[in-house]
Amino acid sequence: MKRVAVLISGRGTNLAALLDSVDSGDLEAEIVVVVSNRSDAYGLIRAEQAGIENSVCRPADYGSRQAFDIGLAESVESHSPDLVVLAGWMLILGSSFLDHFVGRVINLHPALPGQFPGTGAIDRAYEAFKRGEINRTGVMVHHVIPEVDAGPVIIKETVPIHADDTESDLTARIREVEHRLIVEAVRRA
Repeated sequence: MKRVAVLISGRGTNLAALLDSVDSGDLEAEIVVVVSNRSDAYGLIRAEQAGIENSVCRPADYGSRQAFDIGLAESVESHSPDLVVLAGWMLILGSSFLDHFVGRVINLHPALPGQFPGTGAIDRAYEAFKRGEINRTGVMVHHVIPEVDAGPVIIKETVPIHADDTESDLTARIREVEHRLIVEAVRRA
């Protein structure tokens, strides 16, 4: 059974999708730890309710960003994960973290490959739509490399943007796709 560490920064809805899939037997995996960079992340409560060890690891608690990456890597590695899943993790991880888990870190990103890397991808896609530049966006899960949202794609899906969509409509459709794709990506990774 695949041992999975999940890193989050917020509500943990993608974590919830993973937990539900594990609980139903749809995903043969064990979530061994959930780590957040924010102490107020609701995803930590989700982890606690599921009986999963969880912790907070914040950059401000370390003397440098490299020290944070090393501390985070050591904390995660202590749980011996086969896979590290960035599920709404809103920090860029440097080589001091990635070198501990070569080929074992995947990231969920609400855009298609090559489009809207980094934060605010849904907002930027919606603004591009309003300017008439695009009529679709998407979701991908990819292997993490030092370049932001540029690693090899595990799975992706296009999400159309409808003429009468509000940004909230688009966000809701993207979240539905995220919840399916993150489960499938963990299965494939």
